[in-house]
Amino acid sequence: MLAKEEILISLKKALDEMGIKDVKISLEHPKIEAHGDYSTNVALVASKILKKNPFDLALELVEKLNSLHSTLPNIDKVEAVKPGFINFWLSKEYLTKELQEAIDKGINFGTQSKTTTKTVVEYSSPNIAKPFTVGHLRSTIIGDAIANLLEAIGWTVYRDNHLGDWGTQFGKQIYAIKEWGNESELDKSDRPIKLLVDLYVKFHEEAEKNPSLEEKGRKWFKKLEDGDIEAKRLWEKCVVWSLKEFKKIYEELGVKFTENNGTGYGESFFEDKMGIVISDLEKKGLLKESEGARLVFFPKDKYPPLMIMKQDGATLYATRDLATDKFRLEKYGKDVVVINEVGAEQSLYFKQLFEVEKLLGWYKEGQRIHIKHGLYRFKDKKMSTRKGNTIWLEDVLAEAEKRAAGLAKDKDLLVAKEVGIGAIKWNDLKKNSEQDIVFDWDEILNMQGNSGPYLQYTFARTQSVLAKTGIDSGQARMTSFWGAERLRNLKPEEVSLLRTLIKFPEVVEEAGKNFAPNILCNYLFDLAQKFNLFYEKHKIIGSENEELRTLLTKVVGQTIKNGLNLLGIQAPEKM
Repeated sequence: MLAKEEILISLKKALDEMGIKDVKISLEHPKIEAHGDYSTNVALVASKILKKNPFDLALELVEKLNSLHSTLPNIDKVEAVKPGFINFWLSKEYLTKELQEAIDKGINFGTQSKTTTKTVVEYSSPNIAKPFTVGHLRSTIIGDAIANLLEAIGWTVYRDNHLGDWGTQFGKQIYAIKEWGNESELDKSDRPIKLLVDLYVKFHEEAEKNPSLEEKGRKWFKKLEDGDIEAKRLWEKCVVWSLKEFKKIYEELGVKFTENNGTGYGESFFEDKMGIVISDLEKKGLLKESEGARLVFFPKDKYPPLMIMKQDGATLYATRDLATDKFRLEKYGKDVVVINEVGAEQSLYFKQLFEVEKLLGWYKEGQRIHIKHGLYRFKDKKMSTRKGNTIWLEDVLAEAEKRAAGLAKDKDLLVAKEVGIGAIKWNDLKKNSEQDIVFDWDEILNMQGNSGPYLQYTFARTQSVLAKTGIDSGQARMTSFWGAERLRNLKPEEVSLLRTLIKFPEVVEEAGKNFAPNILCNYLFDLAQKFNLFYEKHKIIGSENEELRTLLTKVVGQTIKNGLNLLGIQAPEKM
């Protein structure tokens, strides 16, 4: 049994014997290492119910826990501290046993066995015929990392890319191609999206002078929905031109999708599946007409009405999203959890969408999750494709590789690419995803301090040490050299590394269940700092503790590599 489970069981037993019932017990890792390996505030919570001094109650609980010591064989010390926390210290024997467990698991250290939970994680979802900008980066890498974390904690994950390949903007795009475009030039171009964007921007510039163009754009989209041959032909070419570029970017980022042969189910896939949604809404009496349009009005005006069809009968995002979510229920099962990693500016829309799906009886509370991310923006304004005011992701990746080349050993281009992309991903994932980010070249490509390259460099350092030892540390067993006296004489930096390493599976679980890659980033940076301090203070090769320190180095390296992989970041062995 894991020490955490032992503590929870013992706390419940102690509370029961003291007549304290129905109190939620939570355990956390203290931020300050001197406060132990685990800490609980249960005495503070229970004291409010009992009207008792929390510190006195904590002292009573510690006394009770000490009397139940046989149920805590892996705990070395329990202590009450003001104002009412209880701290627990793991024994060194337990720490070393868990280290061996980490060695045995290797690349699987930090992962859990399969659960019955199934989830669709929808992320990236760029719009066809528009640039893959730095603005799309967040959904792409945050969604990918969350999918990785959920797989690590045992969920079955379906990765979907809900491409924006349908909607009024395609009417505008088709009009622009026919009016000002050159199809032959688009076919031959290495960056056809760049040309499509120029046409899209021109449409809006011209529409400001001549507003009637907006109506012409809408008419072309209506033609597309009605199956017009010319509209369909140009739309299909826009899709082909766009996917050509998107696939290159996904390959460079190491991001993959599982659904629809790896392309994902775009909005157009649901073109013929919206009729049944309209029918379901009508049967439930949810669809009301207003000024020719059809909307869902929410009970007690909980949210503003959600438009399902325009006056001209054209569909909207909501129509297609409802068709998408109905399809997911039918394909993956009624208990599937559907996660949308989409910008925070869509928060109201997703509340409306989720509420409609509950009113329809499709999904229950907790089955639909919107993971929000803030926007990349300039210091003084928002980015806008329509105004031609944005940063292309392709340019960001190229600049990252250029800057990383200076850090790569022997100017290895593959390593430079891995380091550059590692810098971009880490500098985003280490933040709370809901924060907006002011675009700054030096910040987004930061390669110093708390950065991807720092973690990659630390991993490369562990591999360099292991290559010099000549010891097959993978086969080493702790019992052959970890006696009681040696355990007592462990250096503080060695104990600190041990205590940090065994937290990894719990950190992965916490990051996964909270959909928060930044939790894992914080842990990995802390681990890397502690290893580098240990490395600077203690000799590894040729020391009397060479085997012990080799094992620590091996597990640190494996843990960093496992953690980086969960974040979608490569771990080069040499830098």
